[in-house]
Amino acid sequence: MFSKILVIGAGTMGAGVASQFALKGFSVTVLVRNEDKAIRLRSDLEKLIKRSLKRMQSEETQSDILAKINIVKELENDVGYDFVFEAISENISQKKQIIHDYTDFITENTIWATNTSSLSVTDMAAGYKYPENFIGIHFFNPVASMELVEIIPSMLTSPSVVEKCWEFCTLLQKKPVRVEDSPGFIVNRLLIPMINEAVEILSSQVASAEEIDSAMKLGAHHPLGPLALADLIGNDVCLSIMEALYTATSDSKYRPSYLLRKMVSAKKLGRKTGIGFYSY
Repeated sequence: MFSKILVIGAGTMGAGVASQFALKGFSVTVLVRNEDKAIRLRSDLEKLIKRSLKRMQSEETQSDILAKINIVKELENDVGYDFVFEAISENISQKKQIIHDYTDFITENTIWATNTSSLSVTDMAAGYKYPENFIGIHFFNPVASMELVEIIPSMLTSPSVVEKCWEFCTLLQKKPVRVEDSPGFIVNRLLIPMINEAVEILSSQVASAEEIDSAMKLGAHHPLGPLALADLIGNDVCLSIMEALYTATSDSKYRPSYLLRKMVSAKKLGRKTGIGFYSY
């Protein structure tokens, strides 16, 4: 399948995806910006792999899996990666810059996959040297336990690339769905506006966070209430997706809640900062 995999991005999604690649037998290089990021990534990978091995009841050891992951701060010029998975923050300007910056490390056969949850894949593909090899692959958090992967070809993506990425996701024991390149794709176009509306209900003092979440769990059989889910996803991520939906459609139903904006400004991002709509 792929022999030289590069993951760009050492955050939640980058670590989650890299660990799953290694757990399925693939050797992976992960590019980080500095030593502090490398130290944090190693710690995150150790925790993720330990949990996954326990759940899988595998005979492989944590050391076996970690040995398949090479963390680097710079790339070697003579390595032609056949699969690049970019998982940086949800900012199209930054994603385009990454594509530009690492052009020298790709070949005409390199598939470049962006892990976007709402941005235009076609817009990014247009700036890639080989646009027919550019595709969106949206994993969900936590990567280890979420089965779904949205596969998003751009208007320029080759059918053979779609097929190869579908096969790759299947090898990772994920369940892919094909989605046309459109704002928010499927899940986030449905899910994030619901979360935004829950924030509006809270802002309007219709109900407390606990009451809103309890109502959705008991009345709609959701395993997690929308505000607790926002804290899990990250309120900054929710805001970014709402802004992308609003920018792409100019539809007022996608206007981000003012309270959500304030939460992000106050760094109340959810679980990753220890406080959001709830304290952790």
